[in-house]
Amino acid sequence: MGSADVNGLTIRYEDTGGDGPAVIFSHGFLMDHTMFEPQVAALAPDFRCVTWDERGFGDTPATGPFTYWDSAADALGLLDHLGVESAVFAGMSQGGFLSLRAALTSPARVKALVLIDTQSGTEPAETLPLYQGMHDDWVTNGPSDPLAAGIASIIFGGGYDPAPWIAKWQARDKALLSMPFDCLVGRDDITERLGEITAPAIIFHGDEDAAISMDRAEALAAGLANCVDLVRVAGAGHASNLSHPDAVNGPLLEFMRKYA
Repeated sequence: MGSADVNGLTIRYEDTGGDGPAVIFSHGFLMDHTMFEPQVAALAPDFRCVTWDERGFGDTPATGPFTYWDSAADALGLLDHLGVESAVFAGMSQGGFLSLRAALTSPARVKALVLIDTQSGTEPAETLPLYQGMHDDWVTNGPSDPLAAGIASIIFGGGYDPAPWIAKWQARDKALLSMPFDCLVGRDDITERLGEITAPAIIFHGDEDAAISMDRAEALAAGLANCVDLVRVAGAGHASNLSHPDAVNGPLLEFMRKYA
């Protein structure tokens, strides 16, 4: 992996390089840059694929409280480090949160948006006690097998083996979860600003996503000024690009060839 000093952090990343148009992939909560391996395999070498570990995950530490606006600045700073002026921003869940914010803060640098199982709003009030309880259990006792299995079912749904991810969670310091969690549940609602984003966008959303309901994806598609497609991934949960890559990669490649 490469490393870049950005915004007082050392960000770890992978870069396929090459002269093709660039795409930067931003992962979801509890994930890391490797969750996009199926997409990188499909897009390279025609496109320059950058994947990175966001604050508090993988090999990039969170050194203090932060917001998804800060994470958007991290992604843009990483592109500066790589000498990339503009790129397609592809993000899953929290990766979508930061990609939307990058499009609001630096529209000239965001050629297009690939938004995977994400939304523009905040967490529904009824889910916050559940997530808070999961957080408290995690930082007190660690991600025990029952807790990890429950979280994995939310992220991956059925039909996907979460064991490698659970092993990663259980190998990490349990206290590292708190700052990213505070960012997640404390994020602001940018729904009213979606019309400011003019970059072409494609949305992928699992029709069995238990974390973000399909109506949130529909609202996102309706709010964006230039959403060209909402791809409903049949049988997929929250990480549809990872569990159902064949359903995602075809439309993704077509979109990239047109808009990157």
